[in-house]
Amino acid sequence: MKVLVTGGLGFIGSHTVVELQNKGFEVVIIDDCSNSDESVLDGIEAITGKKPAFEKLDLKEKHKVEDFFQRYQDVTGVIHFAASKAVGESVEKPLLYYENNIGTLVYILKELCKKNKASFIFSSSCTVYGQADKMPITEDAPVKAAESPYGNTKQMGEEIIADTCKVIPNLNAIALRYFNPMGAHPSGEIGELPKGVPQNLVPFITQTGIGLREELSVFGDDYPTPDGTCIRDYIYVVDLAKAHVVALERLLNGKNESNYEVFNVGTGKGSSVLEAIKSFEKVSGRKLNYKIVGRRPGDVTTAYADTTKANKVLGWKAEYSLDEAMNYAWIWEQKIRD
Repeated sequence: MKVLVTGGLGFIGSHTVVELQNKGFEVVIIDDCSNSDESVLDGIEAITGKKPAFEKLDLKEKHKVEDFFQRYQDVTGVIHFAASKAVGESVEKPLLYYENNIGTLVYILKELCKKNKASFIFSSSCTVYGQADKMPITEDAPVKAAESPYGNTKQMGEEIIADTCKVIPNLNAIALRYFNPMGAHPSGEIGELPKGVPQNLVPFITQTGIGLREELSVFGDDYPTPDGTCIRDYIYVVDLAKAHVVALERLLNGKNESNYEVFNVGTGKGSSVLEAIKSFEKVSGRKLNYKIVGRRPGDVTTAYADTTKANKVLGWKAEYSLDEAMNYAWIWEQKIRD
């Protein structure tokens, strides 16, 4: 089985490539390296013993997407990670986000619609729920008006796939709504490699811990939560990667109940920002330099998953704790600074 992984050199993409290769899939990666590095291929090879095929191309160039599918006609499944993902940047550069996250999705789906049968896994986000009315969040929770162009691209992406699946019965798709991925591979060969200032909490914590950043800003301690800081569902990246493999196998084996399905991927447990900081201090043995600042626009108070559907239907469950995932993130941070 040949699988295309777009954005396969990125944080979640690279860990998913590892899990696919460990399961015997033949993987082709497309990445434009705008937010990743070709050296990740060496990390994947070090873990799995095999270097995946790699095509450096920009999915915004429609003719290059068409050319790729002409050359790789035996691709049976696609896992689509390639997208811009910084909430703040999306507010400043909305058109960049719509072009990169929506245009590329349309070009790939157009090619898959030409096939007799195709399986498609979409990298979605719990952002689609906004500030949900009830916790934990189930897949039936209403999709609320997006807080940012980034969030809007995830909502629109899901709608585009659902609309396409209605009229193309040969296309089978699953949207995985991630909560907050973190950590690094236990081997220390691959992990999160943010370019510039990290947009996610955990790499900002580890970079502060190692002295790369002076201090961590905690945005608000006056939220209606036990310690006043925002609560998120932090999921270990390897657990998340395995969910993609399980979802793809569900489609390839024809076990899906409809040709478009949606699953939450999280741990089912919420942890506050201060709890994440305490977890880092525990696993690293270091005191973290942080200060409380004002709230950040667009941050929801609490978001954690109800994972019942993924647990029962996919037979998948997150296995790693916050401390275990944080420990791997810290090992990775120390390695890349060395």
